[in-house]
Amino acid sequence: MSDSAAAALARLGLLDRDPESEPSVVGVEAALDEATSGRPLTRETALALMRASGRHLLRLLDLAATLRDTGKGRTVTFSKKVFIPLTRLCRDRCGYCAFRRDPGEPDDGFMTAEEVLAIASAGARLGCKEALFSLGEKPELTFPEARRFLTERGHRTTIEYLARMCRLTLAETGLLPHANPGTMTIEEMAMLREANASMGLMLESVSARLMQPGGPHHPAPDKHPRLRLKTIEGAGRLRIAFTTGILIGIGETLQERIDSLFAIKALNSAYGHVQEVIVQNFRAKPTIPMRAFPEPTLLDMLRTLAVARLILGPEMNLQAPPNLTPEAYPMLLLSGVNDWGGISPLTEDFINPEASWPQIAVLREETASLGYHLRERLAIYPEYIFRKEGFIPPSLAPRIMSLVDDSGYPREEGHDETRAAFHSRSRQRA
Repeated sequence: MSDSAAAALARLGLLDRDPESEPSVVGVEAALDEATSGRPLTRETALALMRASGRHLLRLLDLAATLRDTGKGRTVTFSKKVFIPLTRLCRDRCGYCAFRRDPGEPDDGFMTAEEVLAIASAGARLGCKEALFSLGEKPELTFPEARRFLTERGHRTTIEYLARMCRLTLAETGLLPHANPGTMTIEEMAMLREANASMGLMLESVSARLMQPGGPHHPAPDKHPRLRLKTIEGAGRLRIAFTTGILIGIGETLQERIDSLFAIKALNSAYGHVQEVIVQNFRAKPTIPMRAFPEPTLLDMLRTLAVARLILGPEMNLQAPPNLTPEAYPMLLLSGVNDWGGISPLTEDFINPEASWPQIAVLREETASLGYHLRERLAIYPEYIFRKEGFIPPSLAPRIMSLVDDSGYPREEGHDETRAAFHSRSRQRA
């Protein structure tokens, strides 16, 4: 780690604690020695590393950043996207969620096809290439209003309507859909696959304890870890490039946090389909039941990201949303991050509406300030385009290949001509 990076951590007060005064110092030193050996991390070692402070923290971060550089080099990526909240109706009531709506509240209901295309078309004009569809889980099982909307349009389920909107967006705008509709059966994922470059579902936590009365997942049947793990496994069986991750600071223990990362690693080891892992920090909001709950600190994020990198290895794409650590997000690069996630020049983060996206030019400058090069990617990562076979649906291959260069990244020049040619072909088909 550079002297300037260490000085920045010191200015933020992250090196104030003296590890020599900590009773676990011997365990942390042994864990760091174990991590340095190159052997796979055990759960016990990972737990000890989550307590690193002072010089031990510097050593942990250096290990994680070096491992990231080994696998990913000095390139940090992002996806230029639009965020399409297809419906905010949801049968789950998570204690930390400000996204969901009940019928009669502002922004309830479903977006129409015209509304979806208006956002997607505006994003395409700004150079976006991803359409992120986020929505509540299975509202038709709870709300007659949802069932009525779907029935009037010839659909039984929200997933069926989502599949139609993904196909429409791809055909009319050329944006690559990335669907994030919650838990899905393997049949539902197969329905979505032909019009989605990738899909996603946050595991959040493997802790079933969080579903107990008073817990953040108690009134949320779709947050049972068994259901979420089954969805992620199903995506692997279908060879879908998949995004998942953990949500930290919602009441989980450090051991449960680590167990969640190991669960993701096990599924990816079996199927090779987890293209990125997000470590997302809980943010308190005045409208949620957990509004008085303490947020994870920057130290929490640095430790968790570094341990995630050591668990998941050099090849995994590890992401942290920069808008959720607005005052210090460049520091997250010190912990092994190599992706900033989706950034929109048009739409807000509807999950965290109080947290504005950084401007891409500013993100580029801040990334460069620590010696890294920012580069745009698609909703599907380069390795899933060229190195891993079977992850691109045949229906999407022409569109994806028209966007990327030989490295699998979007061409840095000529985007306007590519989009113009696509829209010309679309008009001719129509």
